[in-house]
Amino acid sequence: MNCGIMDQTISALGQAGNALFLDCRSLETRQVRMPDNLQIAVMDTGTRHELVDSAYNERRLQCEKAAAFFEVKALRDLSLENLFSSEKELDPVVFRRARHVVTENQRVLSFIKALENGTPEKAGELMNESHQSLRDDFEVSSEALDLISECARESPGCYGARMTGGGFAGCGVALVDQSRSEEFSKELERKYKTVAGRTAKIYLCSPSEGAESFKI
Repeated sequence: MNCGIMDQTISALGQAGNALFLDCRSLETRQVRMPDNLQIAVMDTGTRHELVDSAYNERRLQCEKAAAFFEVKALRDLSLENLFSSEKELDPVVFRRARHVVTENQRVLSFIKALENGTPEKAGELMNESHQSLRDDFEVSSEALDLISECARESPGCYGARMTGGGFAGCGVALVDQSRSEEFSKELERKYKTVAGRTAKIYLCSPSEGAESFKI
């Protein structure tokens, strides 16, 4: 599987209290302070996927096809204006895949500013937009991931929620007010059980140190 490097990088370079911004081309990283009043909730839908058997490689090929059409090295080099100017010339599916990547790159930069400015409402709004794009343009969500994200947004203390990982099943993440995180978890578990008919596992997390070596 032609996977990326995000999981490996955060595991090695994570720092307590910080989100990590990674430039996948230059491999440059930047620590972004996570406000103390925010917490990340990992939401396990109780469904599983196998990335190797998924459409991950297909999505990558579609993105590469869009990049080749615009004669750019990668879609990060493509502006949204240029993409829309050639919409009618592109296969509709390839256009949607490219639109997700271009807008998601913009959302990442906006999310960093939201954290730095202490505006969790904006950060949550961007997470919601990200999920919508992953669902509709990249088409890697699932019924369970959609349901748990919707239930999270309706639960107390939640600023925003989206699927995470390779898609099609697995987990979502939510940005939560730390002072209401326990209340959020209980209500989300109740709502998801009602609408999905299965039990979700909610893990309240804070950014921590990456892998370290110890002498025994």
